[in-house]
Amino acid sequence: MAENEDGQEKTQEPTSKRLDDARKKGQVPRSRELNTMALTIMGVSAMMLMAGRFGEGFESQFRQHLILRREDLFDPSALLTHLVAAIQEAVLMLLPFFGVMIVVAVAASVALGGFNLSVEAMQPKLSKLDPLKGMKRVFGVKGLMELAKSLAKFLLVMLVTASVLWSWQDDILGLGGQDVGQALVAGLRMVGWAALLISSTMVLMAVIDVPFQLWQHKKELKMTQQEVRDELKQTEGRPEVKGRIRQLQREMAQRRMMQEVPKADVIVTNPTHYAVALRYDPDTMNAPVVIAKGKDLVAANIRRIGGEHEIPLIEAPVLARAIYFNTELNQPIPAQLFLAVAQLLAYVFQLRAWKEGEADRPSMPEEFPVPEEMRHD
Repeated sequence: MAENEDGQEKTQEPTSKRLDDARKKGQVPRSRELNTMALTIMGVSAMMLMAGRFGEGFESQFRQHLILRREDLFDPSALLTHLVAAIQEAVLMLLPFFGVMIVVAVAASVALGGFNLSVEAMQPKLSKLDPLKGMKRVFGVKGLMELAKSLAKFLLVMLVTASVLWSWQDDILGLGGQDVGQALVAGLRMVGWAALLISSTMVLMAVIDVPFQLWQHKKELKMTQQEVRDELKQTEGRPEVKGRIRQLQREMAQRRMMQEVPKADVIVTNPTHYAVALRYDPDTMNAPVVIAKGKDLVAANIRRIGGEHEIPLIEAPVLARAIYFNTELNQPIPAQLFLAVAQLLAYVFQLRAWKEGEADRPSMPEEFPVPEEMRHD
């Protein structure tokens, strides 16, 4: 089991932040065997497909630039002119092949781990010159795996090469009895197919190496439980800081709520534990709205502010608890409480009219009709 410097086992899967940080440092899975396989197979295949074009091109160059005319012998710059022309023609002829190889090299490199450009990985680090760390890399699991792959590649290529030579020995010996031109064409064709067969052995190495590189990369990025906790604190904040932020948010919300209490039409109380402030404007509202609510100290503050602004305080324990537990701030009351709140507001408006001398003193209902499913005893 992998351990960190403190001896703790790395048993946790890497988090998304850990993976992102690793990419920024240039730590992405890469497979040399995949690159080697793609380059050798595609390189040999491209050479075989373009062999006819290359043969005609080189033959044309030999005739034009390696056969000197009589006047070239008396021109000091003729050799240089032929050399420059030959190089230009050779580059133009080989340009498609180079283009294919560049595309294959880039595609094979980013096939495992994706494209990643890390400035941090480009910076020189003196720690890479540490001989002790270098020995650890050589004799570590990754170093031993690289040694095993090298030995396996050597044995595999040697075995396939011997098999190809053994199976084609009659054809190879038969080249000596052919015309020079025919033997040259047949020999080049045999060399091409032999190179393709031998390079195909890299497929097996890539199939083994790619899963190993993915496993090794994931293993190196595994985390201990303490590292996961530390990262959680860094990304989401320490618990005490988060608690303080929540406390400040609650205090700000309560201050805003208390500023709305003077606008209430009535405050329903428990009478001591709960308090709910309601507001209703028939011209702008479809239903009464809860503008403040609270329990214990918050309820006491609501009652205090309501008393300072001469807002009616109605003791209705069942209704107060029902509104407190079944409503949200600045939201209309639920339909199940319409009848009870309507009776309450009717009483409050009649009480206000009595105080203004416009009606007789009303009598408060003995109990407001609260449905059983809305009760919280």
